[in-house]
Amino acid sequence: MPEKNSTLGFWEKNNKSILVALGAVILLTGGYFIYKYWFKIPENQKAVEAIAKAQQYFATDSLQKALNGDGQSAGFLKVISKYGSTPSGNLAKLYAGQTYLQLGDFNNAVKYLNDFNANGSAQTQAFVYGLLGDAYSELKKNDEAIDNYKKAATTFDKNAALSSEYLYRAASLYEVMGKNKEAVELFKELKDKFPKTERGFTADKYLGRLGATE
Repeated sequence: MPEKNSTLGFWEKNNKSILVALGAVILLTGGYFIYKYWFKIPENQKAVEAIAKAQQYFATDSLQKALNGDGQSAGFLKVISKYGSTPSGNLAKLYAGQTYLQLGDFNNAVKYLNDFNANGSAQTQAFVYGLLGDAYSELKKNDEAIDNYKKAATTFDKNAALSSEYLYRAASLYEVMGKNKEAVELFKELKDKFPKTERGFTADKYLGRLGATE
């Protein structure tokens, strides 16, 4: 009996705080499942459908329609605005960045490429670094361009063709900046790491141009 009274006393003193805590747990768990199954999945499906037409326009170089839509279907910018938290909304940021790069709007290219999340995909991240390198290069921000080209060359070096190209671009920018020592180091790295690529085959030519033939 004392045990029962003790239990009742506990509930009488603490029932409000316990119910509040339980209610919070119920709301959190219930809210999670409601969000996931009633909102999140349908939202992502809508995003997948919305981005499809924009991707088609991008593939056919209809870049303005890819960005802004055609009046009936959404472009990448609308997909980002409405579905930015979904995987498709995130992908739209990558497409928007690349589209702006092709249109020559390099500041917006940098903005959207930096907003994109590669979610741990080294191959995708390397590609994004390369695009950022191109955008910064066009903006004459050579230090930022070189930094991104170097990252692009090393983040996923299993793709020798792309990695060697980005290493070449970084080395070439150093040369343009008059930093020949740094350029030579990267051209040598290009020759050593990627000898079977197109850029690797011609590395000696770049080194010779800098007076660094062995």
